[in-house]
Amino acid sequence: MTNTVPSEARITADPDVPLIRTTREFDAPKEKVFRAHADPDLAARWLGPNGTRTRIDRWECRTGGYFRYVSVNDGEEYGSGQEFAFFGSFHQVRPGELIVQTFTYEGVPDGVFLERLHLEDIGGGRSRLTSTSLCDSFADRDAMLSGMDVGVHEGYAKLDELLARG
Repeated sequence: MTNTVPSEARITADPDVPLIRTTREFDAPKEKVFRAHADPDLAARWLGPNGTRTRIDRWECRTGGYFRYVSVNDGEEYGSGQEFAFFGSFHQVRPGELIVQTFTYEGVPDGVFLERLHLEDIGGGRSRLTSTSLCDSFADRDAMLSGMDVGVHEGYAKLDELLARG
């Protein structure tokens, strides 16, 4: 069940539509990966890059639910104590398999992303996550991409550790 080479997220930008697609494999069943996305206590432990901690203000991962969380920078790289807040609505949640949500960074409240996170069983106790984020414009997509690479890779590495601990 253990993969000897850590999986890297593949992040791609669609050339024709302002869309970002992220694909990542995990050494855990899709139900566990889903739970780590749906449970606020677990999500707070892995969301965001190293040097940040996540404070969950509200997290109702259910169809019609709402979320808001704040990433607080503890490191000097981004300015210690600096906060970045995000919010959105869960439009559809199918446990173990699918989350469709909106996602907004409070610093740019007009930039709303429609996100779809799908999980599939790939055998051997492993799963594949495919996430798409549809943006309002290519400019918004490119702005999101500029800060996403580090946060996604480091966040998913923390998620790997969390999943390995059970």
